[in-house]
Amino acid sequence: MSALSTRIQNLSESATIKMAKLGRELAAKGVDVISLSFGEPDFHTPEHIKEAAKQAMDKNFTYYTPVAGYPDLRKAVVTKLKNENNLDYDATDIVVSTGAKQAIANAVLCLVNPGEEVIIPTPYWVSYSEVVKLAEGKSVFINTTVDTNFKITPEQLEAAITPQTKLFMFSSPCNPTGSVYSKDELEGLAKVFEKYPQVYILSDEIYEHINFVDKHESIAQFDYIKDRVVIINGWSKAFAMTGWRIGYTASTKELAAAFDKMQGQVTSGTCSITQRAGVAAYEGGLESVLEMRAAFKKRRDIVYKLLSEIDGIKVNLPDGAFYFFPNVTSFFGKSYEGRVINDSDDLSLYLLEEGHVATVGGDSFGDPSSIRLSYAAAEDKLIEAMRRLKEALGKLA
Repeated sequence: MSALSTRIQNLSESATIKMAKLGRELAAKGVDVISLSFGEPDFHTPEHIKEAAKQAMDKNFTYYTPVAGYPDLRKAVVTKLKNENNLDYDATDIVVSTGAKQAIANAVLCLVNPGEEVIIPTPYWVSYSEVVKLAEGKSVFINTTVDTNFKITPEQLEAAITPQTKLFMFSSPCNPTGSVYSKDELEGLAKVFEKYPQVYILSDEIYEHINFVDKHESIAQFDYIKDRVVIINGWSKAFAMTGWRIGYTASTKELAAAFDKMQGQVTSGTCSITQRAGVAAYEGGLESVLEMRAAFKKRRDIVYKLLSEIDGIKVNLPDGAFYFFPNVTSFFGKSYEGRVINDSDDLSLYLLEEGHVATVGGDSFGDPSSIRLSYAAAEDKLIEAMRRLKEALGKLA
């Protein structure tokens, strides 16, 4: 009998981390692997942010921090939300965490009781359903497809709500599809939530600035549900600060106090140096962010053209984030040298071992018909990766 808890045995390994690990293992054997599995910008953190971190060390910001974050950092978040999103919050509504992933865990663990339902549109980020497992909640999925641009309708939402529903979780721009909800689309969902005051909304907005269609829209803008919205955001994607591990929630004072309490028993405050860098990022303007967004848009257009030229791939043009989520069911049942492709996980492993391109199978995102590819790599690598994909997929018959 295993000494491990049922909780950890029931938890799945992160699929994105697993594929990145397999890619690194293959690369360690001397194979030239192009990784499109991780959601990580290949840009360096802007210099003014790194400089702020250096100064923080010189000024001895090396002690424990308040659990919810330095007061001036929380004020910087409040100013950002007002200036960029026209949302009114107070510093006591903000809790800074060790990355947006911890912010999500804080919210779910503080809101969801055992047996309560959490509605999640598919495809979804791999950790959503796993965090619900940790809370002993029940995930209820609303399926979407590439034909609907991977977005749900108010009718679908209302049909999924039951007396046991406690939380709705989604991201816009979306990981893994790149879909972006418009203001009108969000208002349609908000009108449904207005009827069900027991339902909270977790709005994952970490890809806010990687948006190619219009300004970012948050569902928290609708006052009649704002007190039930938990915004998840951070610095990792927009400012190329993935390794710094810093994110936050914006919610209500009651919820923020709960998140603070939870975090105080798990990690306490986020790294002091990282927090000083976070202040500099939010106070330093968006010039570097806009430059990176322009580069991502160019990469998106390159990859979209090349993916569209591959027979058997069905793909839409994402409006944000830096992912494609193409339907690959036409390859299921095909084989190469006796190797049969049964599902998207099989296909991802085949593309890694035969094409030396790391992708992620769609099953862990709630959609086994697709695979996820990140285009956060350099243009030359993306072009070569698409060539390899086309060649490897062309071998399947």
